[in-house]
Amino acid sequence: MNSIKPIRSEADYQATLTRLKTILQAQPGDPEFDELEILAILLEAYEARHYPIADPDPIEYIKYKMEEQ
Repeated sequence: MNSIKPIRSEADYQATLTRLKTILQAQPGDPEFDELEILAILLEAYEARHYPIADPDPIEYIKYKMEEQ
């Protein structure tokens, strides 16, 4: 298991993504599985803080749903 640390910069973010990709197929019981879960939580928190997704405009959402049907 690599040393896990907070994601504080874009470089940390990219390094964490790279590590996550290398252990993405870990299964419960594998040595990397706990690391995979922790990295996913850290990435989710960083992305929520630095790449927030705005709520959709209610009118546009209704239009989208109407077109979808």
